[in-house]
Amino acid sequence: MKTHLTGGALLAAALLCAQEGAVAPVSLPGKGLAQHDFFYAGEQKQHHMYVVKKGAIAWSYIDDASKGEISDAVRMSNGDVLFAHQYGVTLISAGKKMLWHYDAPAGTEVHTAQPIGTKYVVFIQNGDPAILRVVEIATNRTVREFPLPTGNPKSVHGHFRHARITPAGTMLVAHMDLKKVAEYDAAGKEVWSYAIESPWSASRLKNGHTLIATNKKLVVEVDAAGKTVWELKAEDLPGYKIAGFQIATRLGNGNTLVNNWVNVWNTTVDAANAPVQAWEFTAEKKLVWALRSWTAPFDLGPATTIQLLDEGGAPEKVHFGEFR
Repeated sequence: MKTHLTGGALLAAALLCAQEGAVAPVSLPGKGLAQHDFFYAGEQKQHHMYVVKKGAIAWSYIDDASKGEISDAVRMSNGDVLFAHQYGVTLISAGKKMLWHYDAPAGTEVHTAQPIGTKYVVFIQNGDPAILRVVEIATNRTVREFPLPTGNPKSVHGHFRHARITPAGTMLVAHMDLKKVAEYDAAGKEVWSYAIESPWSASRLKNGHTLIATNKKLVVEVDAAGKTVWELKAEDLPGYKIAGFQIATRLGNGNTLVNNWVNVWNTTVDAANAPVQAWEFTAEKKLVWALRSWTAPFDLGPATTIQLLDEGGAPEKVHFGEFR
């Protein structure tokens, strides 16, 4: 499905910017923080995570002494939070008590993790070799592991950022340095793949299609045969500066939520001219919500993952092969 903006529409969008060099319009669509209840985390120098409810921060986890970026985080239905933070994976309770932790061995990194029920965690360890591992939380025992291919085994940081279990119980992996998305069964056999430049995230939709976000400012939905059925490009966002897409999520209403990550290692965010952290689009690419929240008391920081809590459901209710 494709839409086209007329020259007049493009001009009107650009005129919404009140100053030369503005990175987003002054007036944004939607209700700001009050649009949705959501869990939020992002890649930055310290570990910061938030739950926003009714337009305000209802829960936060702030560890300014931490090291390693949060590349993936999941809030479970019981309030526990599992997050991958480059140098390990940690599970905390809603009360911020550590329930389980894994330290990545020297020379390796972990940027994606997902709970399987309340018994298991599955994560990918970037390294030489890269390994997909399923760990039993109660015993800290590895119950399944297999190697994953990489483009450059020694360039660990660029291997993987995001992987998700599919409804069929397989694993969909975004291979950044192999320039493809691949699906693996629980024995480690590749059962499907799609070639794409620099994929950052991938998820399997209810209709069987695959939604992929790349850090080349592209979101694409492809069918099982690899045919593009929907896409979002930079030109679909006139008036907005795109720093980089990371995770795209298809919502229950058919809309698509896309984050806009800002690299705070080489960029200073100007609160008076701050970028949008997330957009919500309809299937026709109408923008219905743009989130921008960079000032106290609601400074959320860079956006990597946004999990809408008003969607309901239990993200841990998945299975990977026999593990549930």
